[in-house]
Amino acid sequence: MKILIAEDEAELQKSIATYLERDGNVCEMASDYHEALYKIDLYEYDLLVLDINLITGSGLDILKLLKRNRSETPTIIISANNSLDDKLEGLDLGADDYLTKPFHLAELNSRIKAVLRRGKFGGNDRLEFHEISIDTRSRTAYVNAQALSLTRKEFDLLLFFVTNKGRVLSKEIIAEHLWGDHSDLADNFDFIYVHINNLRKKLTEAGAKYIKTAYGSGYKFVED
Repeated sequence: MKILIAEDEAELQKSIATYLERDGNVCEMASDYHEALYKIDLYEYDLLVLDINLITGSGLDILKLLKRNRSETPTIIISANNSLDDKLEGLDLGADDYLTKPFHLAELNSRIKAVLRRGKFGGNDRLEFHEISIDTRSRTAYVNAQALSLTRKEFDLLLFFVTNKGRVLSKEIIAEHLWGDHSDLADNFDFIYVHINNLRKKLTEAGAKYIKTAYGSGYKFVED
């Protein structure tokens, strides 16, 4: 998943990102209130990890803006403040979970998975689309119960397509979702074509022809 970590402690920010990226996530970071708002406005995220006490503002104010804009992006608050009032306010504003510092990174990771299961995956670790089955916990995919041999990026791409089925995804959105901030370093999107073509070939050979080219716009995951 693509996750924004809004945390002003540089060492903790880096530790969280490193840990979550080992589990196959793409992490972007924001160190203050304004940077977090800028990225949330510019990009789409599967989940936000949001510290209450950011350098130039409050994470609770970001939650208020998200609620005002009717954002459905799941959010986990992290804070050094163990105040019950802060916790209740954060949850009342729409946060999906609240974790008090210090915490174990494994616990944060487990809570992220639980929040995503409840929201994006309907409470399950397994996502189904006709003959395609995706196990998000084991990071495996099947077509007609036959396992697909996918690279890490191909799996992430398939999951992104299925969770956005019917929606046209531009090359820029796909690159930004799979590579985060690093996508800006690319001179072109040839690497996107390679991954999509490889995934489409593997799905087609297994009998699942759902990736369509939206000429001039990008790609769409749809039925014939």
